[in-house]
Amino acid sequence: MPHSGATAKKFEKGFAMRTKIGAVMIAASMALLGGAAANAQGSVENERLISVTGEGTVEGAPNMALITLGVVSEARTAREALDANTQSMNRILNALKQSGIESRDLQTSGFGVYPIYSQPPAGHDSSQPFRPEIVGYRVQNNVTLRIRDLTRVGALLDQVVTLGANSISGPTFTVENPTALQDQARSAAIADALRKGRLYAAAADVDLGPIFRIDENYAPPPQPYAAPMMRMEAAQSDVPIEGGALTFKMQVSVSWLIED
Repeated sequence: MPHSGATAKKFEKGFAMRTKIGAVMIAASMALLGGAAANAQGSVENERLISVTGEGTVEGAPNMALITLGVVSEARTAREALDANTQSMNRILNALKQSGIESRDLQTSGFGVYPIYSQPPAGHDSSQPFRPEIVGYRVQNNVTLRIRDLTRVGALLDQVVTLGANSISGPTFTVENPTALQDQARSAAIADALRKGRLYAAAADVDLGPIFRIDENYAPPPQPYAAPMMRMEAAQSDVPIEGGALTFKMQVSVSWLIED
């Protein structure tokens, strides 16, 4: 029994040493694996490659227009400004729905109440301090309108202005489902990359091996193209609108192994 404590300490010391040795061996194994992975990566990076970027562009007619319309109201109190704004906006929304615009195509995109501060009087000495005071309030309510029948864009713009909309931006023309046009641009981008790859290989007098990698690059949103592709026919009193066309652009990067 007197030796039991010493035996226990000896056992603990041996166990700690074995644990430490095991940890060192694990760390060494992981270092070897990491080195092997780095060498593998290096071998990939050191491959003889031809890399090009292909670009494809297609044009398409828009089938939807987006308009942000708003009502800005000012009054002495926030309550008065809000009441006036609500009355005008309700009149616009009800008229749009009655004209066939669906609720899914009307979406509030901004609302705010802001104080209006007094301004320095004419001839105010700028060297003297001026303390602005709240003299009223401004309420702004914005709604995004989706128009799916482009022949109605001009008439609807005229209608909402008549009903009290005094803040309008747009229209922005777009395609409701751009996937098909984007895929056409992708196919054109691949074809362009293949053409460039063959051209570079021939110029460098090397043979293309299998494709090593294909990456799709950032695709910018469709851009308006100034072409008289579509005109919104409307009554003479309506706002004249030109739909034009949209361009869809895709880029892909393709890399080939060079055969020895």
